[in-house]
Amino acid sequence: MNLPKKRFLIVGLVFSLLIFLGYGNAWTQEQQVAQLTSQDCIKCHPKVVHQVEEKGARHKTEVSCVDCHEGHPPMVAKEEIIPKCDVCHSGEPHFELKNCAGCHSNPHTPLDIKFKGKIKKACLTCHKEEQQQLKTYPSAHTKLACNDCHTVHKEIPPCLRCHESHTAEMKNKDCLSCHPPHKPLVITYGTEVPNSYCGACHYDIGDILDKNKTKHHDLTCVYCHRNKHGIRPTCETCHGAPHPKEMVAKFPQCIMCHTDAHDLTK
Repeated sequence: MNLPKKRFLIVGLVFSLLIFLGYGNAWTQEQQVAQLTSQDCIKCHPKVVHQVEEKGARHKTEVSCVDCHEGHPPMVAKEEIIPKCDVCHSGEPHFELKNCAGCHSNPHTPLDIKFKGKIKKACLTCHKEEQQQLKTYPSAHTKLACNDCHTVHKEIPPCLRCHESHTAEMKNKDCLSCHPPHKPLVITYGTEVPNSYCGACHYDIGDILDKNKTKHHDLTCVYCHRNKHGIRPTCETCHGAPHPKEMVAKFPQCIMCHTDAHDLTK
């Protein structure tokens, strides 16, 4: 090959290379500028976007699609576009639990929780007040798994699902007016509780009070046993000191003469 032809061939190759590099750089710059946005996601993932809109909770209000999914195939490997939960959720006892997906099965509806088996420890890492009540005031409820009662997350079950009512006319709101569900034996009540509610458990006393015609017959149980279950008032709370000191010295306890507060001896 003569010299002019070689020169022509070299110049052509250099020119072609410059053109290729120029287009290559332009394509690379364009690739770098082009970025996916959350608005692009709905084009291919309408079902997921609808789930987030309907039940996304903080995954709807505090993050966008691209805040969690940083990239998309083929630029990012498929197994890398689904982030680990602890990328965002860390620093609290609940977030230290293993197998997040065991309950939060769909990250796009994070509070649509599916319970498997008996769940207690996981629930109490969030619901700390209930944990303290169950521990401080032990009862049959303390021994239950949380999802024995709360079969669905945030469900408030009616007491009468498991418990028989004291009387036929009782409603669920009447149960809750006396029995806090996580410390059910710490019974408190107002002044409107009818004797029939008390008499359902204290039936012997209720029967005695109902049958006698002394002044206590006309009082409600909660008039004397005020505010909290188990309160036993002294007679002096209402009656003061009606008898002379000499009598009280001989009979220091009222029931030595008035033999039963529920069936007074006149």
